[in-house]
Amino acid sequence: MAAEIHSRPQTSRPVLLNKIEGHSDAVNAAVLIPKEDGVITVSEDRTIRVWLKRDSGQYWPSIYHTVSSPCSCMSYHHDSRRIFIGQDNGAIVEFLISEDFNKMNHVKTYPAHQSRVTDMVFSLESGWVVSTGQDKSVSWMCTESGAMLGRHYFTSWASCLQYDQETQHAFVGDYSGSVGALWWDPVQRLLFSGASDHSVIMWDIGGRKGRTLLLQGHHDRVQAVRYLQLTRQLLSCSVDGGITVWNMDTQREEAPQWLDSDSCQKCEQPFFWNIKQMWDSKTIGLRQHHCRKCGKAVCAKCSTKRSTFPPMGFEFQVRVCDSCYDTIKEEDRTALATFHEGKHNIAHMDIDPSRGLMVTGGSGHIVKVWDMTQVVGCSLATGFSPR
Repeated sequence: MAAEIHSRPQTSRPVLLNKIEGHSDAVNAAVLIPKEDGVITVSEDRTIRVWLKRDSGQYWPSIYHTVSSPCSCMSYHHDSRRIFIGQDNGAIVEFLISEDFNKMNHVKTYPAHQSRVTDMVFSLESGWVVSTGQDKSVSWMCTESGAMLGRHYFTSWASCLQYDQETQHAFVGDYSGSVGALWWDPVQRLLFSGASDHSVIMWDIGGRKGRTLLLQGHHDRVQAVRYLQLTRQLLSCSVDGGITVWNMDTQREEAPQWLDSDSCQKCEQPFFWNIKQMWDSKTIGLRQHHCRKCGKAVCAKCSTKRSTFPPMGFEFQVRVCDSCYDTIKEEDRTALATFHEGKHNIAHMDIDPSRGLMVTGGSGHIVKVWDMTQVVGCSLATGFSPR
């Protein structure tokens, strides 16, 4: 199945196809079943459900299974139909789903953590299940024997995880850095992170130069990110339901480091902690600000302007010094992202680029299935019709 790339009209937006209702608590993970009109969900209500689309156009559960502890995360491997469920009690439970998606058999239980499992990845190639937990650790266990192969502890609890199959490196976001979501692209070797400061950062791991790109286009905590390698787009979702689609196939600039100074680097007036200069000049110290474009420490009088600057990731207006404002051309203010409203809390997102489908779930107990073909520029190949 191939994907076509189409031009994206400016008015294009996600189209809500279905709402899946039935959970009595937060939906912590939802994934689309490849080549099927189906969705798998796990919830705080301790249930694992496989939903298949019926002739009526609605999704109904073909599997409804309850486990002993709230389900916190999930890793599903479609080719082998193996599914791993992380739980609040620290255990990971593995099941095998039947070919018709109507039955699920227990395989084994892994004692992975001492408290809630926050994220996990199943690697068929290495035969490992790698997981992070609120016990401040990342662990890796053998799926053949069920034995613990290794564990590493952090200073704070680990919140999210990505795993590189080729090098067997794990990328872990922890709570001290307020990182809530990670996505690893093994082709371009790019790592994307979303955080509670409303930002997304692209880390160029493959470039080996420490290059990072800051993307600011949310009004609340970012909880899901996904990079689409085919169309060079990044999708990010936040707790307030915001869905942002970033154009990464364009020239972008790194945001500068903020500079330190005891006085304004434009007018040289002292900041309020610069006692000596205040005394010498008989002036009252000023509050320090920073220009987002040049990074210089400036006072309010030298940074009266606000501007967007999408090439540096600033899709909303930010403080810039007056001299930098004069250098920003009108074309520099052209948005490099589109903004959409999911109208529900989004804690988890999955997308099938080949079909242009996205599923979102969160604390509102509702799962939504979206048509994203006009947003991400992908459509079904001619002649393919999902069940």
